[in-house]
Amino acid sequence: MIASSQPKALSRGRTRRFVAGLLFNAFLLVVLCLVMAPFVWMISASFLPDGGATKIPPVFIPLHPTLDQYHRLFAGMNFGRSFLNSFIVASAVTVSSLLVNSLAAFAFAKYRFTGRKRLFGWLLSLMVIPGQVTMFPVFLLLNRLHLINNYWGLIIPGMASVFGIFLFRQFMEDIPDELIEAARLDGCGDFGIFARIVLPLCTPILVTIALFTFLGTWNDFMWPLILMSNNDMYTLPVTLANLIGEHQADTELMMAGAVLTTLPVMVLFLFLQKYYIRGIMAGGVKG
Repeated sequence: MIASSQPKALSRGRTRRFVAGLLFNAFLLVVLCLVMAPFVWMISASFLPDGGATKIPPVFIPLHPTLDQYHRLFAGMNFGRSFLNSFIVASAVTVSSLLVNSLAAFAFAKYRFTGRKRLFGWLLSLMVIPGQVTMFPVFLLLNRLHLINNYWGLIIPGMASVFGIFLFRQFMEDIPDELIEAARLDGCGDFGIFARIVLPLCTPILVTIALFTFLGTWNDFMWPLILMSNNDMYTLPVTLANLIGEHQADTELMMAGAVLTTLPVMVLFLFLQKYYIRGIMAGGVKG
């Protein structure tokens, strides 16, 4: 009797686990649909003719898609220039910040100098200061340097970040010192060690910080709004905000602008998310 009851108990256990897994996956599917529905509708509405986005129920698959809204954006609303501005600023800030942050982190991680830990502690304390607090003095400084309505005014303040230095430093701490000493014995200089040994080993954190920086700069609204007064220098978030103010009733046009603003960075993140997750996990191992 005992032997015959064991297979039944195992079978019931497998059935319960299967049902529980099925219900959990169904719940995740419902949550995914709820999360994705606004984004899918945004893309769908951007391909609808005027008035199509106001229909009830909402249209998720356009029967007769059109590119008229995108043509209006690029033909008469300077959206192409704003897209170019965002790409130039985000790319320049990303490349420059990777160089500056990684060099600073290399010094903190692999060089022994007086006050190194104290200086790094002071640097970390800056992370608790909101960025909005420093906007006004930075604006006054850039105004004195005649960098208002200028790409450099957007690029220079983003060339270094405490968070980027911290993540780089945490990752570089795990690189064996023996590897660097062996390179020095072979005649490799400091910059050669940094470029040929340290940076290739930091690929996951490089991609992680590059994504953080590019996404943050691309989506930044407040700083370009403060610094730029010329329409030709607006980035995409500022142009999109102006578009909403001027064409509030034109839902399809606004959705087209929102797609152009969000879709490029979402595609970039999807392609690089593997390195992003690896870099975040590796950077958080050591305290």
